[in-house]
Amino acid sequence: MSTQFNSKRGLSSISFSLVMMMAVLFSPSASSAQEIDLLLKGGHVIDAKNKINSKMDVAVKDGKVYRVAADIPASSAKKTVNVTGLYVTPGMIDIHGHVFHGTEPDNYLSNGLDALPPDGFTFRSGVTTVVDAGGAGWRNIDVFRKNIVEPAKTRVLAFMNIVGNGMRGIEAYEQDETDMDAKLSAAIAMKHKDIVVGFKLAHYIGHDWDPTDKAVEAGRIAGIPVMVDFGKALPPLPLEDLLLKHLRPGDILTHAYRYDQEYDRNGKMLEHKQAIVDVKTKKVKDFVWVARKKGLIFDVGHGGGSFNWSQAVPAMEQGFAPDVLSSDLHTGSMNAGFKDMANLASKFLTLGMPLADVIAASTWNPAKVIQRTELGNLSVGSEADIAVFNLREGDFGYIDASGMAIRGKQKLEAELTLRKGRVVWDLNALSAPLAK
Repeated sequence: MSTQFNSKRGLSSISFSLVMMMAVLFSPSASSAQEIDLLLKGGHVIDAKNKINSKMDVAVKDGKVYRVAADIPASSAKKTVNVTGLYVTPGMIDIHGHVFHGTEPDNYLSNGLDALPPDGFTFRSGVTTVVDAGGAGWRNIDVFRKNIVEPAKTRVLAFMNIVGNGMRGIEAYEQDETDMDAKLSAAIAMKHKDIVVGFKLAHYIGHDWDPTDKAVEAGRIAGIPVMVDFGKALPPLPLEDLLLKHLRPGDILTHAYRYDQEYDRNGKMLEHKQAIVDVKTKKVKDFVWVARKKGLIFDVGHGGGSFNWSQAVPAMEQGFAPDVLSSDLHTGSMNAGFKDMANLASKFLTLGMPLADVIAASTWNPAKVIQRTELGNLSVGSEADIAVFNLREGDFGYIDASGMAIRGKQKLEAELTLRKGRVVWDLNALSAPLAK
């Protein structure tokens, strides 16, 4: 038996019914209308790349930044985290860490016990990317990739050591100029270009420029910068020559505020050739300003013995702020004056560096230095590596490498860290539901 609908009324009724059925079947439900996975609401966003320094909401979807706007409705998000009164920034980029952690007792910072596993010491201070500074050379970069980079939740990159064995031992390996091969190092770096962002020279104590020049040559071939830990040479090599004659624009002097006063046997203060601030006049040396104008990068690299108020305070008073904040993270620094990246950021706040500049020097500036400009920002579509900080007011103390202290009234503390849009650190359970 068949039924025919010949009247206009019958056809209209069926059409209306079909439309209503389709609307029910295909209209977004309440849950599907919540297109945002996570909404950070009410915070103050600082994003140097996009020139944002104001109250904004940040929306995350599918592990990426979905939207940054003044007032995003909470109803559009599956989960909303109230960050009112807090600062929302890109995840910090630490370009000088030591995370080639291993089990070899005599291998120092190359698959050794003095380096640290990255995930344990990054997220808790707002760091989402760490660059291992010279732990691996061309001989063991494969081990570094397999054992450290691949299993880590933290994004791990590398300045590859110009020494093939990396930082395996200062005396036994890092003085071996026969293990410093510019062409071979460059070739291996280009093979691992997804993780290798530069070359590192450190701990060399010979009185010649060959290791520096080999590192720079490797950097030239591979098209990446060189980081130099300078000043171990005996007798000392002049810093002026390093900056103005050997390094290129974009190359990096780490431990920029390292050197303290130096005295002769009779107690007379000497000029330290590796210091950026003259220890007698307390003035930033003229050639240091020239080097900055040339395009050299000055990195903190605090570490356990590489940051002194006697250099940092007069430099900051004269407007010589660092381009980049970094940790020199290892077992000897985290338990000494350095502690963590948030503590280091707090030190420069105490020295008068504006908060926006401190954040830029920990996010966007290092991203540019290592030529990874997809990082260090909250641009729509970028990977959602995000830090949320509390700027505490009170009375705080900060220690340098010599054990001297200064007092400050502000302290940054990482409340929340997101990596690829997932919460990986939550100090005070901001993102967690209350127990019933």
